[in-house]
Amino acid sequence: MLERICWYKFPLSLLSCPFTSCPPPTPIYVAPRNTLIMPVVRLAVKLLTAATVITLLSTPSFSTATILGPIISPKNPYIGQNGIATMHGDPASSDTTPFAGPGNATINSNRRALQSACPTLLGTSDGYVFGLCTTMFGRTPTIHLFDSQEADSLAEFAIAKGNILGGVYAYVDNQDKLVLTDGNNQLLRVGKSSTNGKWALAITETLPLTPIPSSDSVVGLAPDWQGYVWFATANGLAGYADPVTKNVTVLPLKATGGSAEEVANSISTSPAGTLISTTFATYLLVRDDTSNTIKVLWRQAYDRGPARKPGQLSWGTGSTPTFFGPQSGYEYVTIVDNASPLVNLLVYRTQDGSQVCKVSIFESNNSGSENSPIGSGRSIFVASTYGYPYPALPAGAPPSQPSSADFVGGIERVDVLEDDSQGCVVKWVNNKIRSSAVPKLSLADKKIYTFVRQTPLFPDSTKTGILDNYYYTTIDSETGNIDSKQFVGTGFIFDTLQMAGLINQGVLLQGTITGVIRVRKA
Repeated sequence: MLERICWYKFPLSLLSCPFTSCPPPTPIYVAPRNTLIMPVVRLAVKLLTAATVITLLSTPSFSTATILGPIISPKNPYIGQNGIATMHGDPASSDTTPFAGPGNATINSNRRALQSACPTLLGTSDGYVFGLCTTMFGRTPTIHLFDSQEADSLAEFAIAKGNILGGVYAYVDNQDKLVLTDGNNQLLRVGKSSTNGKWALAITETLPLTPIPSSDSVVGLAPDWQGYVWFATANGLAGYADPVTKNVTVLPLKATGGSAEEVANSISTSPAGTLISTTFATYLLVRDDTSNTIKVLWRQAYDRGPARKPGQLSWGTGSTPTFFGPQSGYEYVTIVDNASPLVNLLVYRTQDGSQVCKVSIFESNNSGSENSPIGSGRSIFVASTYGYPYPALPAGAPPSQPSSADFVGGIERVDVLEDDSQGCVVKWVNNKIRSSAVPKLSLADKKIYTFVRQTPLFPDSTKTGILDNYYYTTIDSETGNIDSKQFVGTGFIFDTLQMAGLINQGVLLQGTITGVIRVRKA
């Protein structure tokens, strides 16, 4: 996922990075409230080999059989197909899909050169894909309509840009229309049509988000289960728009002491409410039906650390907050904080915001994440982006500490125990998977799909270069082992830049800095 980069903020030069692999360690228990055990556990993990069984007296028994899913239920009636209708798959931002990907078979891949960065790819129920792209020359935000099987651009439509363009986050509604905001803070619905075989895109509905000042912009939006369109702005306004009355209601999100909080990622919705993570805290919000105002059900502050980390785009969490759970798909909420030296995976109960567990993840040389976690069943998967060389930062982003770092990579899986009062377990860690895209989990084939980077002459290097190789990669979600790694291309034109791919009916589409890659079985 390309969290927080505006559509038109991509320069023409990039850096890139390498890839390696290693076997995962065995599970360890993570005490949810006893932080004294963690230094001992981490020391043990470092001293033992990955194949060594770690047993602790306090380790509770837990099932080794993984039950993934469900995608949030009941389905949101105002959104398109789960798995393909939002950047993170569904309103819960689970980063899962009900569809199988290309799998481990020999693949055929093609690059569609658009001279545009394409961070958002969203599918429709009738087999087409909306792409939100920004031209490299002119930095014009442009909607493309793609054929989902070949990724051919059938039509394109430019929209207004502003100082900070909203719209990297969007969704496809239940009428297969694209819902997004433009640079003038207009909520747009864009439809597709075909005449004599020629496709066209057009705005079918406009709703001005008038309470948002021109100096601010929408960074995330999603519909709730009543049809209201919720949004969050960069300067910390939460709100919802009524598509029927055109009324817009907002609530400023403020830290203790009254200072405004910022929002740098998208938002998530479930029947329980709307999740927004600011640069200080995570909120669960609902609409008060009696007063038509916004009510804060709970707020949980997190450790935002001393500064922005390299490989992240703001000072705070890099996560779009994720609903997940084994029954309804939204019993829990998870984000990754920005603590130093090690970030923590945080899990809360949706009902009241109480903490289930706080798990330090990765190591000091790769502990940071700009990506939304995958959440499915009781399992959470987090990819490290620490040190990833983004070509540009959002306006006003503070300096990182340190100023730069190698891109080590890594993916870690954490499971919530069946008795969640006992906290969570680290199921596996693979710190050698250098994911260059937002990983996606297929519930159909149980594989994690991503792309990785590797330096051609030094495959074990953690340095970066403009001639890195890029590989389509599948990972066993149960073990963390790499199932397959297949070459896709060389050079910065293939940089997937931590963008989210789209898996639909055996085909994977992945945005890059210069267009789209299509991957399918040969």
